[in-house]
Amino acid sequence: MKPLFSILLTLIPFILIAQEMKLPKKGICAHRGATENHPENTLPAFEEAIRLGAQMIEFDVQLSKDGALVIIHDDTVDRTTDGNGQVSHKNLKELRQLDAGSWKSLQLKNTRIPTLEEVLNIMPNTVWLNVHLKGGKELGRKVALQILKSNKERQSVIACGNEAFAGIQSVNKNLMVCNMNRTTSRDKYISETIEGNFKFIQLKKSREKGSLEKELTSLKNKDVQVNYFGTDSIEEMKELIDLGVDFILTDRLSLLLSEFKKLETESDYH
Repeated sequence: MKPLFSILLTLIPFILIAQEMKLPKKGICAHRGATENHPENTLPAFEEAIRLGAQMIEFDVQLSKDGALVIIHDDTVDRTTDGNGQVSHKNLKELRQLDAGSWKSLQLKNTRIPTLEEVLNIMPNTVWLNVHLKGGKELGRKVALQILKSNKERQSVIACGNEAFAGIQSVNKNLMVCNMNRTTSRDKYISETIEGNFKFIQLKKSREKGSLEKELTSLKNKDVQVNYFGTDSIEEMKELIDLGVDFILTDRLSLLLSEFKKLETESDYH
């Protein structure tokens, strides 16, 4: 029989892998990356979010004219690049020639619009990925395939509506999806999320005082994790965490993240 020490040595690699793969239970989500000083939906913004220690990173995916998976929020390139026109009217080569950085900082001039593959490649296994789809069935299918190819399925939450969801399901029914098919009724949105066995929901601020607590209770009872869009307020962030929100989207990542880390040291939020 092997000595206990020898057995422990053989287990060390597996213990280290398990630690590396551990995902946070709660935290702050970098909305389009760390955008306080970096251009949204770009590799520098995501790298900064990773450096700061974001528990979740959100980004937007669209299809280019030639079917490439590109990371950009708006339907057009006008706001976040030096170009103009519809994203869907440009092929990948044309999109990659645009400057997506200098509008935010001259130091980041010539930052390019990234592809989904590039973004997935830089992400550590300890960060949740909030992959927001801006398109339909074909986009859902292609994103699902890329997530599987990049081995990011255990940490990726694909946020989408019904059409893209159908595309995801055609590839793999086990991929995690955040229901973004918001209806005119908030109650219906929540009930459809529960009935559809979605893993995540993304709630916005409720107009009815006190209703969020009841909504969170019903969702938690069905093991639905809750993303919240969004806040830049430390006080509201603390309230939301206390109520049971899992991940809070923010454009003030460094501010909220530093406060959240203080909470972690004071209580068992992690």
